Amino acid sequence: MTQLDIPEDDFAPLNEFLCFTIYSTGHALAQFYRPILEAIGLTYPQYLLMVALWAKDDQIIKDLGSRLFLESSTLTPLVKRMESAGLISRCRDPKDERQVRVRLTDKGRALKSEALKVPGCIQSAVGMSAEKVMEIQAAVAGIRDRLIEGR
Repeated sequence: MTQLDIPEDDFAPLNEFLCFTIYSTGHALAQFYRPILEAIGLTYPQYLLMVALWAKDDQIIKDLGSRLFLESSTLTPLVKRMESAGLISRCRDPKDERQVRVRLTDKGRALKSEALKVPGCIQSAVGMSAEKVMEIQAAVAGIRDRLIEGR
């Protein structure tokens, strides 16, 4: 039986909801990454922020929030904790004092070499080829993007 076969006055089983499958998979991924990231001193959200900065250092908070799909009320405390840990620094943009720029410190740049092993862990854990992982990633990103466009 598929979700389309369920009577209008009832729900499909939870495991047939696409939203639940994506949500629970995201949770499982975060749990999987936890011990790997703890070994290098990062949480999953911190890791994502660092990956964004390793790809392009010296970004404004607004751009980082857009890339990470995080509101400033979530991103700002995250950035402050990482600044306290000495991984990044914050400063006002000299061209526009309203903007806060985030930059990697030497310690943050050095952490990249330890973190390079992290992406390969998931492919090994799920037992799929790199091509299959990228195919799934593209499909899920397409769903996300269509949902954002439809707001």
